[in-house]
Amino acid sequence: MINNLRFSIFAVVFFFFCQHSYAQLDTQHAAGVRFGSATGISYRYTLHESRALEGILSWQSSSRTSRFRIVGLYQYHKPLADNFSWYYGFGGSFGSVQYKSYKDSDGNTIPSSSGLLLSVDGVIGIAYDIPDTPLALSLDAKPYLDFIQESSIRLIDPIGFTIRYKF
Repeated sequence: MINNLRFSIFAVVFFFFCQHSYAQLDTQHAAGVRFGSATGISYRYTLHESRALEGILSWQSSSRTSRFRIVGLYQYHKPLADNFSWYYGFGGSFGSVQYKSYKDSDGNTIPSSSGLLLSVDGVIGIAYDIPDTPLALSLDAKPYLDFIQESSIRLIDPIGFTIRYKF
């Protein structure tokens, strides 16, 4: 069901903005939706043609936990080819985690609890500016090191795909 919802949102956004032709412009703002293990909203503010700040509000839910995270990243962008670029950067995040109640193997009920999330984040990815539209697509990995709850490094889990509207 979640995959159908994600595809539907992507299709509506894609077809709505691709009806008209737009000139390819370097823009200062870009807002979009990030899909992956954690879904969220992304906003990128361009500081210079090769540097940007990005903020991500993300949420993630599983059978055992629910997470909400606010991420701030400083990025460096480098050209690869026509309309393609790659980027890398660093930043941090904070948020909250809610552990859901469950029964262990002995039948004991483990109560729900919550906690604070705090991490150092990195990012590396590729971006494609769709010609003649105000849309950009990116695929990246955003590894992070949690300090408080898990004290672990997540490398593979935070891979994401983002669709942005540039303005």
